[in-house]
Amino acid sequence: MSDAGHVPGTVRPGGRTARIRTAVLRAAEDALIECGFAGVDLAEIARRAEVGKTTVYRRWGTPQGLVADLLADMADQSVRRTETGALADDLRANARLVLRTLTDPRQGVLFKAVISAAAGDARTAEALHRFYAARIAEWSPCVEQAIVRGEAPDGTDAAEVVRAVSAPLYYRFLVSGDPLDETVADQSAHAAACAAGAGAYVR
Repeated sequence: MSDAGHVPGTVRPGGRTARIRTAVLRAAEDALIECGFAGVDLAEIARRAEVGKTTVYRRWGTPQGLVADLLADMADQSVRRTETGALADDLRANARLVLRTLTDPRQGVLFKAVISAAAGDARTAEALHRFYAARIAEWSPCVEQAIVRGEAPDGTDAAEVVRAVSAPLYYRFLVSGDPLDETVADQSAHAAACAAGAGAYVR
């Protein structure tokens, strides 16, 4: 995106505008959870948020623009990485954070709705990709520090290691329906840490 403009809903001023944004994004969350992407009707969102329709249409423009801003807000609010000084423990913390998100009664349903919406809409998909890129960038320093400590070889792709932790959890969440619990999360983290240490993710 050039400096000449911005995607509707991505400006973050304070005061009344910030309160309106918060109310509208929470209303969008509720609609996604209850009805999926089909439920993100701007007029209905305005009603739920007790905000004027004109404000919502002017600021977000489309349901896709609103969901994109919701994802940007979710990225901003996401939990920071854990740094324990050991790669296996850092990755375990990451896996358990992903587990808590996916198994949360509200957040899990919200992520399924957003992922489903992204499958059929390019703009929503782009916003979802930005969200996950931000989360991978947040946790990649744990792997980079592990390389410095000698826990993984030089040239290890830190982002791939982080992806390897959550990929099995998302597979269970979205595809297989197999149980998701701390044992599964810890196994995923352990496997990624062992593979990283063995050089499996060297570029």
